[in-house]
Amino acid sequence: MKSEVGESDLLKRFAFTIAVLAVFRLGVHIPTPGVNVRALISIVDQNNTGLLRLLNLFSGGALANFSIFALGIMPYISSSIIMQLMTVVLPTLEQLQKEGGVGRQKINRITRGITVILALVQGYLLSTLLEGAGDTPAGPPVLDPGLSFRLLSMMVLATGTCFVMWLGEQITEKGLGNGTSLLIFAGIVANLPATLGNMISAYRDNQLSLLGIMGILIFCIIIVFLVTLIEQSYRKIPIHYARKVSSNSSAGVHVSHLPLKLNMAGVIPSIFASTLLAIPVSLAGFTSFKGHPLLSDLNQGRWLYHTLFAICVLFFCYVYISITFRPEDIAENLKRQNAYIPGIRPGSETLDALKQVVSRLTLAGAFYMNIIIFLPMILTSSFGQQFNFSGTSLLIVVGVALETIRQVSAHLTTQKYDYRILTSTPPNS
Repeated sequence: MKSEVGESDLLKRFAFTIAVLAVFRLGVHIPTPGVNVRALISIVDQNNTGLLRLLNLFSGGALANFSIFALGIMPYISSSIIMQLMTVVLPTLEQLQKEGGVGRQKINRITRGITVILALVQGYLLSTLLEGAGDTPAGPPVLDPGLSFRLLSMMVLATGTCFVMWLGEQITEKGLGNGTSLLIFAGIVANLPATLGNMISAYRDNQLSLLGIMGILIFCIIIVFLVTLIEQSYRKIPIHYARKVSSNSSAGVHVSHLPLKLNMAGVIPSIFASTLLAIPVSLAGFTSFKGHPLLSDLNQGRWLYHTLFAICVLFFCYVYISITFRPEDIAENLKRQNAYIPGIRPGSETLDALKQVVSRLTLAGAFYMNIIIFLPMILTSSFGQQFNFSGTSLLIVVGVALETIRQVSAHLTTQKYDYRILTSTPPNS
């Protein structure tokens, strides 16, 4: 009976998650007043490697429509990253983080406030860039440009971001998985039908053979398999805990391990690198520097882009991990708990050992991330087929899918555990 109740609760959570994602996808197709959607779509298509296309990918096509959800959840993610970095710099925020639930609630309120500010600023800048984009074959992108349009767009886009942020929180609380991650997941997966449609059109136009389609599918399966394998790989550092025993018993040791993920930085370095390299190309598209030879080398597929991207990913991997992972705290906690790594003394030697392991994992993670990101580019050049699915998107989709599966499994395990407790018979007195 309890098991059926648990499955029913899981189905309700699943249905709620699907319903919220459907609302999100519906809002993607509601344009902001005063824009020419056809002209905007052509502008985004012309910026194949620019920031507009990157933001449009993460928003699931919302930017191409300049919809009320055009900014998506990205301002909230940016705000969360800013707060994460500021927590390390400002002792006040660090103290709030250590206060438990109350401190986290205060940090969440500050994060939401920064999100609103970022959404207002990004909404105004985006509407200003749209006004300066110039006419297209489908007409001007803005029907009535001016201050009124910029202010209206700023308010509409900021409101849309707040609503999307609320939707993500509802999924986290009442649905399955992390709401913010699932919204990004839904936006990226929404581009899959367009990619499949392009492949079918290329096959009908004899630009792509059936053997080529099979090769693409096999290649994609191999990439997904590799990403899934690496994302679940850990470096387990053995930890020994000295047991406290009485004078009548012999001393013992409890053996455990400290799991360190191979890709500790996740997808954040890739997003940072993609955004950093896309900004100059995107801004130049609205200035007289458009078409400059140096900027053309910053497009995907050029040697300069690949080189700078690999360097940026490596740099951001080390920077992000140095901020989010604190080996000093781990070494101190192990010392307080009377624990140690076999063959290494507690204290400074443990700290040095952890730093060495983390440094090697960071280098391996950056190398792996560059390989996964460049594989879709190789696929594009080999088969001559443009894909809307980048390596960064693949890392996000696989990571979110694995995390959601883990949460579903944990939910089912909890329900079974509760069922065993309720059905267990207490011992007779």
